[in-house]
Amino acid sequence: MSLDFEKEIADVEKRIAELSALDKSRSPKRKAELTSLKRKVKSMTKKVYSELSPWDTVQIARHADRPLLRDFIDGMCSEFLELHGDRHQGDDKAMIGGFATLGGQRCMLIGMVKGRSVEEKVESNFGMPNPEGYRKALRLMKLAERYGLPIVCMVDTPAAYPGREAEERGQAEAIARNLTEMAALEVPIIVVVTGEGGSGGALGIAVGDAILMLRYAVYSVIPPEGCAAILWRDAAKAADAADALKITADSLLEFGVIDEIVDEPAGGAHRDPETTIAATQEAIVRNIKKLKRRGAKRLVDQRYNKFVKIGRFKHARS
Repeated sequence: MSLDFEKEIADVEKRIAELSALDKSRSPKRKAELTSLKRKVKSMTKKVYSELSPWDTVQIARHADRPLLRDFIDGMCSEFLELHGDRHQGDDKAMIGGFATLGGQRCMLIGMVKGRSVEEKVESNFGMPNPEGYRKALRLMKLAERYGLPIVCMVDTPAAYPGREAEERGQAEAIARNLTEMAALEVPIIVVVTGEGGSGGALGIAVGDAILMLRYAVYSVIPPEGCAAILWRDAAKAADAADALKITADSLLEFGVIDEIVDEPAGGAHRDPETTIAATQEAIVRNIKKLKRRGAKRLVDQRYNKFVKIGRFKHARS
């Protein structure tokens, strides 16, 4: 699946595939042409991805082949023991978590599941957690604190589920409680935005000591389509909204909302998931080791100071 702005790249890749299929013997002339075309694809990809608009980045973050939570778990964790249920309502399939070993570091890993097939998407509610998902996440965080384990939160959701049933079961309260409790947890918390970080649905597991973000992920208070519908009453203006929202990793690093950008290969994580997952693992392990050297009081104090600084500004004198 190629995105609109990748059309020219896709055309060249299609030609490469055709030439490869036509000449199994790889004649010198054909080999030279293939080599030239591969160089061209590499150059085109580098140029296209250096000129992305915020809306282009949104499309990459939502790409059907982008690695999902289960891919990260399989690629990063030597062991993962999933835990279930919020001990109140049920077991939300949109939010999973459990004990994990990652690069030799034991931790509690929690994150959103979007699903790849239609059946998986339906089962996981398209990555939109219900209140019991946030309550399960908090239960696991408290368990991690009891055992002195770092917490790793993987964020990839368009938003928390906005349905009536979710509201009746306390969606807003569950997210708000997570924000309050996470602020005071006395173990390191590493947050990684891997795809979409949408609204309070993302923030419900995103209060951390180190906020990491993949290069072509997005993180915002509202999806661009929703913002466009509110501001201009026209969801077709989503590209304008994406630009105004400043939702890309570079903008958020500049504003101090995130702490580190995890680079993706040229062409995005969907073109090379293994390299992306390896880079993510390295960044998580490095931050775990750094944060484990801090005492509990210092962790909590610095976490609090980090978040109260976000959004501060100075009035310019006339």
